[in-house]
Amino acid sequence: MSRYVHKSHNVSVLLYHIVCPTKYRRSVISPRVDEVLRSVCLEISKRYEIDFLEIGTDGDHVHFLIQSVPTMSPTRLVTLIKSLTAREVFAQVPEIKDWLWGGSFWSSGYFVNSVSRHGSEDTIRRYVREQGIEEEYNALHVGQLSLFSE
Repeated sequence: MSRYVHKSHNVSVLLYHIVCPTKYRRSVISPRVDEVLRSVCLEISKRYEIDFLEIGTDGDHVHFLIQSVPTMSPTRLVTLIKSLTAREVFAQVPEIKDWLWGGSFWSSGYFVNSVSRHGSEDTIRRYVREQGIEEEYNALHVGQLSLFSE
């Protein structure tokens, strides 16, 4: 279950759904690899400010539901998780190297999505809109901001 993380100057609830495919989308995730992934992720939790709320595996990819702090960008989270898990999988299950030539366990790509603890985009939009006094609310922008003028 996610929780509020209290730091000296902020409070946050940052949840991410990360999906990491194996190299060449090979189905190399076995019960032994599952156990290595689980144990490595528990060690990562102890060392870094990352909580693994759920980990799910399929033959060729892994789903992580994690909570972290604002100082950890999604890219840094993925890099950290992929590098440490790959190193340990190769060390503890060396036969995987026969299936994955080139020395990489994970593909270079990944999927990341922020997850809301309190609802959908519409719920948050409504919450922001309904803050304060209704007559004083001024919608500064609705929709996507563009970085470049057209």
